[in-house]
Amino acid sequence: MSRLTVWHDGACPLCRREIGLMQRLDRAGRIAFVDATTGGGACPIDRRDLLARFHAREDGRMLVGAAAFAAMWREIPLLRPLGLAARNRVVLAVLEAGYGRFLRLRPMLQRAARWLDRG
Repeated sequence: MSRLTVWHDGACPLCRREIGLMQRLDRAGRIAFVDATTGGGACPIDRRDLLARFHAREDGRMLVGAAAFAAMWREIPLLRPLGLAARNRVVLAVLEAGYGRFLRLRPMLQRAARWLDRG
């Protein structure tokens, strides 16, 4: 059984690409990836909240935003150093600030990715 569960937005072209990459890198199958748009798996919180920000459950604890990404990175050998560095409060705060900026740009980036997918 996976010790980490990651919920993602399967309707988002950016998320699909990123999760696809993470699935390929997770060769040991340590992460359970759940598409929050399909209703697959138990939804631990309101689905809208789950889709608004990146969520993961590590050892029974819900993580949100950069902390959830860091937990996922820790399970992937190639990204593990970044995930471990994010245990530092300052590093995590910088990552969270960057994630916040990304969330503001996400709708525009999603539209661009959908347009590229059609082309």
